Amino acid sequence: MKESLEIDKQLVALIKEDNEQAVKELLEELHPADIAELLQDLDDDEAKYVVAHLDAEIAADTLMELDEDDRHRLLEDMPNKDIAKHFVEHLDTDDAVDLIQELDKEDQEEVLSHVDDVEQAGSIIDLMQYPEDTAGGLMGKEMIVVNENWSMPECVKRMREQAEDMDEIFYVYVVDDDKKLRGILPLKMLITNPSASKIKHIMEPDPISVKADEPLDEVVLTFEKYDLPVMPVVDSIGRLVGRITFDDVMDEAREQTERDYQMASGLSTDVETSDNIWEQTKARLPWLLIGMLGGIANSWLLGNFSGDVLKNAAIALFIPLIGGTGGNVGIQSSAIVVQGLANGSLDIKSALPQIVKELILAIINASIISLLVFTYNLFFGPDFKISVAVSASLFSVIVFAAVFGAIVPLMLERLKIDPAIATGPFITITNDIIGMMIYMMVCMALLY
Repeated sequence: MKESLEIDKQLVALIKEDNEQAVKELLEELHPADIAELLQDLDDDEAKYVVAHLDAEIAADTLMELDEDDRHRLLEDMPNKDIAKHFVEHLDTDDAVDLIQELDKEDQEEVLSHVDDVEQAGSIIDLMQYPEDTAGGLMGKEMIVVNENWSMPECVKRMREQAEDMDEIFYVYVVDDDKKLRGILPLKMLITNPSASKIKHIMEPDPISVKADEPLDEVVLTFEKYDLPVMPVVDSIGRLVGRITFDDVMDEAREQTERDYQMASGLSTDVETSDNIWEQTKARLPWLLIGMLGGIANSWLLGNFSGDVLKNAAIALFIPLIGGTGGNVGIQSSAIVVQGLANGSLDIKSALPQIVKELILAIINASIISLLVFTYNLFFGPDFKISVAVSASLFSVIVFAAVFGAIVPLMLERLKIDPAIATGPFITITNDIIGMMIYMMVCMALLY
């Protein structure tokens, strides 16, 4: 941290001196991710100065390490031709697509028109046709592909030609004459079988792959299940159309986690700490308004029992206990189910055993908590009847909250709605209202 601050101060001083060579020397040993961190602390003019004096490939990689807002401030006044020449032409196709899709429609077309490599431009246009939330929207086109009927010398020759424009090589993919994926060719096979007559005799057949229209959450689960560094993407008839690397999947998994966490916390849209007050207000206010309506409903409910509460004011003492416990139980139950749906260990078809398990756990927890509260009330509570009413209500609320918290995410999943919205405010508000209704009805039945 201290070293980063020193570099930051030194960099600002060199920029003010307009010392281009010194700026290049200072940054040339840094990783693009480290340079991106430095850019976040600079003002717009300073950041643009640094990017303009970086090596083209380093500048492109640095740009993609920035968040979308920081990228926008660097590109907003830059001519589309410069965006194409300085960045797009030096990015892998998947990153180039991400960058271009952040631009306006007119700018997208103009940027692509300035890309000299027709094949790269064509690949970018192809990738832009896929929805962003599918495997096709995440994949890139950079890969080495050989035909299963090639001889080893022919294969090596073609591999060398394709590898010239690639930074990293994970696998060599084997296709047939119709471009359908048949297997992968481990590099070890090239060394140990130099005289193989045809590639299909030494390839590893039937590699794990995903279809281009596969949802991203399924792609993430596949990567996690098989611990893959890269995975091929095929179309509906099995033709190889691209590949997805693990770093892209890690970024997507992180974004999904952030979205789910924010949604569970009552944020309706994705926000960053750097977002302005208006953006953060729009993200926070909807759930707060829903919470307000829930509070009004709760007040209305209590108002209907105000006469009974006034007759025995001790009832009001346990309202926070009932509401808080029900909300906590509901969040716990829904969080477990949401987690199971997210990592693939739970689906709709196997939901019943999970609901039964939650019910059994709820009965055990409710029995223990209710007994403890009953014991406490016997010694310190108002009277015996209220002790029974509170414990009976607490038992009922815990069981209801657990089952409700498990069922709601499953219902949302069935309706193709993100089950993460079931956690947090939604479960808490619902349990507050229904829990209070249960408490008041039990109290009225036992006390009056």
